[in-house]
Amino acid sequence: MTPTAAPRSCLSVPGMDARKIRKAWESEADEIVLDLEDAVQAARKAEARDLVTTLSGRTGSRVAVRVNAARSAWCHLDIAACAGPDGPAESVVLPKVESAGDLEFLDRLLDGAEAASGLGEPLGVQALIETAKGLANLRDIVTATPRLRTLILGYADLGASLGRSADRWSYAQDAVLVAARSAGLAAIDGPFLGVADDEEFRRRAQHAKELGFDGKWVIHPRQIGTVNAVFTPGADEVAHARAVLDALHGADRGAVELEGKMIDEAVAVAARRVLARVDGVRR
Repeated sequence: MTPTAAPRSCLSVPGMDARKIRKAWESEADEIVLDLEDAVQAARKAEARDLVTTLSGRTGSRVAVRVNAARSAWCHLDIAACAGPDGPAESVVLPKVESAGDLEFLDRLLDGAEAASGLGEPLGVQALIETAKGLANLRDIVTATPRLRTLILGYADLGASLGRSADRWSYAQDAVLVAARSAGLAAIDGPFLGVADDEEFRRRAQHAKELGFDGKWVIHPRQIGTVNAVFTPGADEVAHARAVLDALHGADRGAVELEGKMIDEAVAVAARRVLARVDGVRR
């Protein structure tokens, strides 16, 4: 199963800042993530929740809300607001997912909230993997709920959980990517903590793309253009993907030759993913 139209750029915006939220609507981000967790002080959680449910965005925006963690005092309140008749989002991002139980808890909360509000379209779920327990339990996490659409790798909290400050994330990146692909989920790389669109940021974005991630979170609008460019398939890549699918279409055997190389269904999976990204750009 191939992720469909995964976002290239996901702009995280503090849920307490109306000016930044309105500015986000005007950005070129594929997805806007309204953050009710780390970006909001405990004393202002209710105020932020009210704000994100009353602000409206541009038509066609893909919007997610990062709710508070499953064991917090605010998660159930956030979910009730997101699943209400005036809910602002198409999906919720659950932070610090450490077990299948976290997502099962969220699934039940959403079932109840949607039943109470009469919400027609069920909300999707994105799981933010940012603790050692979350990494260790990925196999169970990805099968916990049919609502799950995306795995996101969060570096800051994961670094704190592991006691790691060095830039050595190969295991975590591969673990999240493999788990996502095994379940047909999108895989999104977490944000670079700097706000500049500099050489280091561009290197990180390109590296994530080469690893196989579908997109990347950003924390400043100036980084969106770079991420969109990096994760947008080039003309040659799109042409090759179409040639692969054309060559395999109607073939009476499992593998055929294209441009001097043997191609099969495994190559077609990658080709479909490229074309799904193009569809996402044209949303």
